Amino acid sequence: MPARGAARQGRVEAINGLKRSLILDAARKVFERDGLEGASLRAIAAEAGYTPAALYFHFASKETIYAEMLEASLSSLRALVENRMSDEQSPRNRFRAAAFAFFDFYAKNPRDLDLGFYLFRGGMKPKGLGRERNKALNAALAAALRPIATAAEELGASTNEAKVLMVEIFAHAAGLLLLSHTRRIRMFGVRAPELMTQYIDGCIAHLEGKPQHANDET
Repeated sequence: MPARGAARQGRVEAINGLKRSLILDAARKVFERDGLEGASLRAIAAEAGYTPAALYFHFASKETIYAEMLEASLSSLRALVENRMSDEQSPRNRFRAAAFAFFDFYAKNPRDLDLGFYLFRGGMKPKGLGRERNKALNAALAAALRPIATAAEELGASTNEAKVLMVEIFAHAAGLLLLSHTRRIRMFGVRAPELMTQYIDGCIAHLEGKPQHANDET
């Protein structure tokens, strides 16, 4: 009986996991079409082929769905950054790998960039998903970016300098990606990957040309 019960529980969990996956896929389509503000659980349920009541069994609100989508995206980003870094040995290559993994992830997944910047809300509005969700998602983003700061320290940056550099790389990559995805970059006759390469090479040259930091005060 215990084995049979465990098997039954496993099937239930597998079915629930599949349902959640279908709901999340449907929600992404609805968010892309209607935005977060215009989306509704009823519309998401219809897209997924379920009743609204069935959605409430898995998700309390559309904000909960959005937060789970973003959390999964950030988890994938973090895994890519860490995997790219683990393949490299030298501090220079680890820094380059971490920075470019972040850029490459969003270059290949532009809708995840929209998701991360809450562009499904109809623009860059200073709104979040609630205090607790925002806190958790911000922590997930910080964890995905932290390897860049770690690699910068390995190249000789102080802790504070590495943190600032991490933010600068995030901002530089995001700006290039937004220009690229909106095709505004074409007016300048340049390509985002090449500009990102130049920027990272400049960061490395700067760090390698500095003396090693024993701590933040040196």
